[in-house]
Amino acid sequence: MLIVVNLLFSVILGLVQGVSEWLPISSKTQVLFASYVLFGLPISAGYAFGLFLEIGSLGSAITYFRRDIVALIHDRQLLRYLVVVTIFTAIVGAPLFYVTDEYLQKTSPFIGVPMIILGLALVGVGLYIRYSRALPKIGGLDQMRLKHYIIVGIAQGIAALPGVSRSGMTVSTMLIMGVKQDQAFRLSYLAYIPASLGAFGATVLLQRHEIKTDIQAVSPLGLLVAIVTALLIGLVTISYLLKYAKTRSIWKLDIVLGVIALVLGIVFTIYYYLLAGVNVS
Repeated sequence: MLIVVNLLFSVILGLVQGVSEWLPISSKTQVLFASYVLFGLPISAGYAFGLFLEIGSLGSAITYFRRDIVALIHDRQLLRYLVVVTIFTAIVGAPLFYVTDEYLQKTSPFIGVPMIILGLALVGVGLYIRYSRALPKIGGLDQMRLKHYIIVGIAQGIAALPGVSRSGMTVSTMLIMGVKQDQAFRLSYLAYIPASLGAFGATVLLQRHEIKTDIQAVSPLGLLVAIVTALLIGLVTISYLLKYAKTRSIWKLDIVLGVIALVLGIVFTIYYYLLAGVNVS
């Protein structure tokens, strides 16, 4: 019975990762929160679990965009976009991760604060897109220039901060630039692939001893089930969001997701302050 319950929790965590990775609500924070509540895992173990769940999301992106990946051999513009975005993601993200990692291990409640800020930003972006009459019209990758690639890379790098959504940063940035909403989602998801590979590899390399200790709190079978669930749910989520972006007004989705991020950030912070009694001094 205990095995069934643990596998059910693994499926739930995989579901959380599979949905939240592709929405602007910070998958890292959602997995941390869910693993703490459902598993009773410490923050460090929840972080390690979330790190390995990235394998599932990475599998979703590679599977869904496999044709784009193969086309990189001939599509020089897409290749240039991914290279530039990834370089600037690393330039911005690596120092942020290094500076905040040690600090946030001791002050986990503050993970909710960036989510609150991001939620307010998403609502603002949605309202701006809805009512602004001066939005530039870029369209897609063909109209984007080097400066646009750099800005997207910087936005993605900022998402190294715990509680900040990678997709929220990149999609919103491109929407403000005037990139068509379906192209903004597509380009954001493609940029995730090399960034995720680099972040996962660097984190495992630099923190392999800590991760090995923390992940022992989770059974190998439970971890595998969670990864597979994240991969399958991620495929469905990506497909739905790209179809949604082609047919619906994205400003409404931005506002709704902004409100969700805002509420979750508040709940996350309150939970740790009032219920978990975490000492942040």
